[in-house]
Amino acid sequence: MPMLKALFRTCHPLPSLAITAMFAALIVRAAPHGLGPGAAVPAVLLGELSIGWSNDYFDADRDRLAGRLDKPVAAGRISRRAVLTAAVIAVTLSLVLAFSINKAVGTIDGVQMLAGWFYNAGLKATPLSGLTYAVGFGLIPEFAAATAPGLPGARTSVLIAAALLGLGGHLANALPDLEADRVAGVRGLPNIMAERFSVRTVRSAALVLLVGASGFLALAGAPWLWAGFAVSAAVAWWGMGEFGRKPFYAALAIAGLDVAVFVFGGVPLS
Repeated sequence: MPMLKALFRTCHPLPSLAITAMFAALIVRAAPHGLGPGAAVPAVLLGELSIGWSNDYFDADRDRLAGRLDKPVAAGRISRRAVLTAAVIAVTLSLVLAFSINKAVGTIDGVQMLAGWFYNAGLKATPLSGLTYAVGFGLIPEFAAATAPGLPGARTSVLIAAALLGLGGHLANALPDLEADRVAGVRGLPNIMAERFSVRTVRSAALVLLVGASGFLALAGAPWLWAGFAVSAAVAWWGMGEFGRKPFYAALAIAGLDVAVFVFGGVPLS
């Protein structure tokens, strides 16, 4: 039981479940019957678990030096080998399930997991950190569409919206930790932008990207979705020029609205 509890805490359960829920809603819309949802949703969950476990595997030494006793690996409650083993098993099972649907789903699943693993393995400390988010999120609609009979491709506007959502979310997620990352020597895309320009530039870029995602979703769906774009723009205006945590909360609000419109707004995938 202690090991299972440590594995659960190490997998980053909230992000893993949130992303899986988003995938699930789109998959059920794309292919409400047949093998798609039954195999694809567990495949996504296993992929997200593998990314969460690999994160704590790669970060173990840094977390230990930083005194992160909330991290089970850093605190010695579970070994790095056990976490890596769980991650590899999850990757294997995810690919087996995904390829059982079709080759397209399996290939996309593999690319998304690679993006997450490469980010954890070191790309998060490079200018390419944003690329992994853009790829990982940008392929979500394509993954869902590929589960449907006939392999219909996702709309270009929806793919762009998902990629913008991922990149904007990456910048927004980094906002509260920019100073801590600077001290730790992390030089991902948000950190480089803050260093070369300003923290306000990172805030503004995150908000603009997320509002842009709202715009592309509106282009792909019904005219009433432009109301969502207007709300996103208003929230961005509210948070754009402020300091403190208001821009971060504004970015989270826009991202949440984008996801809600994406999943529940009737935006056609293909």
